Amino acid sequence: MSSLPLVSFRRLEVTFRTETETVTAVNGINLDIAPGEILGVVGESGSGKSVTALSLMRLIQSPGRISGGEIIYQASGKSPVNLLQLPMTEMRGYRGNEIAMIFQEPMTSLNPLKTCGMQVAEAIRLHKKVSRREAKEQTVALFERVRLPQPVTVYDKYPHELSGGQKQRVMIAMAISCGPRLLIADEPTTALDVTVQQTILELLKELQREMGMSVVFITHDLGVIAEIADRVAVMYKGNIVEEGTVNDIFDHPRHPYTKGLLACRPPLDARLRRLPVVRDFMATDAAGAVKEKAEDVQAFTHSLALPEEALQARDRLLADRPPLLKVEGLRTWFPQGRSLLGKVRGWAKAVDDVSFEVREGETLGLVGESGCGKTTLSRSLLRLIEPTGGRVLYRGKDLRNLSAAAMREMRKHIQLIFQDPYSSLNPRLTVGQAILEPMQVHGLYRNDRIRKQKVMELLEKVNLRPEHYDRYPHEFSGGQRQRIVIARALAVEPEFIICDESVSALDVSVQAQVLNLLVQLQQEFNFTYIFISHNLSVVHFMSDRMMVMNKGKIAEIGPAADVYHRPQSDYTRRLIAAIPGRERNF
Repeated sequence: MSSLPLVSFRRLEVTFRTETETVTAVNGINLDIAPGEILGVVGESGSGKSVTALSLMRLIQSPGRISGGEIIYQASGKSPVNLLQLPMTEMRGYRGNEIAMIFQEPMTSLNPLKTCGMQVAEAIRLHKKVSRREAKEQTVALFERVRLPQPVTVYDKYPHELSGGQKQRVMIAMAISCGPRLLIADEPTTALDVTVQQTILELLKELQREMGMSVVFITHDLGVIAEIADRVAVMYKGNIVEEGTVNDIFDHPRHPYTKGLLACRPPLDARLRRLPVVRDFMATDAAGAVKEKAEDVQAFTHSLALPEEALQARDRLLADRPPLLKVEGLRTWFPQGRSLLGKVRGWAKAVDDVSFEVREGETLGLVGESGCGKTTLSRSLLRLIEPTGGRVLYRGKDLRNLSAAAMREMRKHIQLIFQDPYSSLNPRLTVGQAILEPMQVHGLYRNDRIRKQKVMELLEKVNLRPEHYDRYPHEFSGGQRQRIVIARALAVEPEFIICDESVSALDVSVQAQVLNLLVQLQQEFNFTYIFISHNLSVVHFMSDRMMVMNKGKIAEIGPAADVYHRPQSDYTRRLIAAIPGRERNF
């Protein structure tokens, strides 16, 4: 590596002006990116990670502005330049050619009206003087390079026709199309399955080595950082609070915020009463200064471990309880194409002859990759998707035989917490109205005055405040919205809750808070859960038993510790091997 940095941030400050105040998103940071290195930038949402990257690309939009500092770039064969002083016409020449960016959500970054190949070819022609035919040839070659299946076919496909991992590969192909010296990857693996995430990380490392690029890898997940980065910068409230090699940060964290982030992920070697959270390691005084609390991450985490006797006692307790839900031979098939006479040519077997049971007060974890049938199974249980065959017995009653009216009444007892809280909340209703509405639908309590009081109690129960009643969903963070949909699920006093990927897109620190809340509520109300996730370490923390699905069938089921530590199927072993940071027991 060259001794001179490729990029140097000097006293960079970015502010956002609201109607009432000016918010500092990046607070005078200094940071170097060396040629050929992978720099991991880690921190929670709102820490300033993405804003720092967008500043480098000069993509900060109003009401935000870069209010101070310099970004010095060592251009190819040229003298260093301050990117913040370049005319925008010159800056556009740096984007793509010298500096490229993979944005966080590929579906919103790709144009849904154009084929994937056309979009990459357009990016090539924007920076290179090549014909349409040459651009197409280069695009297909790039699709091969990022290991997209059938690259010629993918060229003519639209974004919605590809899986999440495939869309991310298209974005990577676009980013490297002009051979940039610096690649910024902004949360490129968030919410991807662990196996898909592993392949994307391996691909980025391979491309970085081949092309000699520098990479800035932005994430909230230190487990991912452990897999890919050479050096790490930890951001908190617009400041870089710690910086060092991966070994420095993981083995000898100095700042309490870093210690908190390290501790938030469920450990692989123990079951905990609750997950550590950032506030266990740090506090702030009235002036905003950080104070350290717990010092040793491992010692504090192990102090929360459940003793073996407690786990065995719970297993015996659950074993003595009757099944609350019993599923027998459940099938949910979807027709694939029909002949001219209307005959089905084939079936997509999303759920195929699945049988299992869940005992009262138990948490059954359901894990598997996207497309394995997890979500279809959860919706089939509630008849939000009508099953093709089999039985779903709830307290001995077959839900498939119930009328529509009886099934609506049954949903008061079985609630579903959806994957994306924002899309499951009506943006026109205040949070209070959204929680109160199910009470009205099911005729709970005598009047709206009593219902509103119950809503206030529920807000407090999920660690929100009474004044949140009159606010709208867009005014809350992702973690707060997840708490809102949990409160809405609790509004009808259910006994069975299905959590469908309910923490998959949250920061690890917020994820820990929501998981702790779900555990606390189960202890208080004796809820029965089916907890669905592609993250095995999260499912292991939450579950008494674990069920692994693959291609619509159950690959494995058993006590969570047995499935996790002594997997019987090759598929389960592959899922476990793909967990990021596993070699560090992290």
